[in-house]
Amino acid sequence: MKSTEEKVLEWRENAGKTYFKEELDAREPLVREILALKEQKNAILLGHNYMTPDVYYGISDFVGDSLALARKSLEVNADIVLFNGVHFMAETAKILNPKAKVLIADLKAGCSLAESMTGADVRALRKKYPGIPIVSYINCTADAKTEVDIICTSANAVKIVESFDSDTVIVAPDGYLASNIQKKTEKKIIPWPGKCMVHELYTEFDVDMARKSFPNATVIAHPECKDTVTAKVDFTGSTSQMGKFIRESKAKEVMLMTECSMGDNLRAEFPEVVFISSCQTCPHMKKITLEKVRDALKYEQFEITLTQETIERARVPLDRMLAVV
Repeated sequence: MKSTEEKVLEWRENAGKTYFKEELDAREPLVREILALKEQKNAILLGHNYMTPDVYYGISDFVGDSLALARKSLEVNADIVLFNGVHFMAETAKILNPKAKVLIADLKAGCSLAESMTGADVRALRKKYPGIPIVSYINCTADAKTEVDIICTSANAVKIVESFDSDTVIVAPDGYLASNIQKKTEKKIIPWPGKCMVHELYTEFDVDMARKSFPNATVIAHPECKDTVTAKVDFTGSTSQMGKFIRESKAKEVMLMTECSMGDNLRAEFPEVVFISSCQTCPHMKKITLEKVRDALKYEQFEITLTQETIERARVPLDRMLAVV
């Protein structure tokens, strides 16, 4: 196990790819306080890929995408799980680990995509399309999860859709993800018109300008982008797939069409790669700061609470996904 000094040095090295020394010096006391509180409270911190580097590195026990992090919370013996991401991610961690005290540093760290669909909306879909299976992207609320047939991630969405015998499948809540899935399956996809407020900002013009300005760059997009955007890039994949592609392709210059901090965090993992910023920022993700992380641990706020019925019903489609993948 790494000592506090080793963790602080690691934090300074990795976050130092983004921040000036003076900024690191100002933040270091908070990092040390958080590390002490983690040990005192027997807590683990989960850091989503879209966290700023000062929150992503050093203080996070596990980093990655939302589902991978929720699953990691099951592998450790902790009294507190602090999810540094947005609200639906912390809910997923609570669903998978109901005995843990799950916290989020800011209750207002929401998600435009997750908030576009409710459980009532899913029930209305069932009434409108009786017998058609409903696949929901993991980026949805616990309320919506209780009503769908199965969950998917951006990495396994096509496999999940193909797992049904039905010729038609409803994919919600991300309409752009649904369009990108449609290109890879012969099944008819019925989309829900939800959108990520970050990824919807990317356009075909952005790709064209990237090609002109950086002709040697490999352009990578998230499948939450429009299909007209993904049609023009070199690779489309989830946050975890992006890192794998960069590693295997040995690209020297990369432009990412996803949340800005993804590029900041990958700079530390791939120091030999030049990352060209696109750069769109999620205001919800950026609500999570070191100060709020410290306060969440110190005061054990803000706890994610779900009814036992919600946990049990929302766990069903998650378990179905895990059985498929």
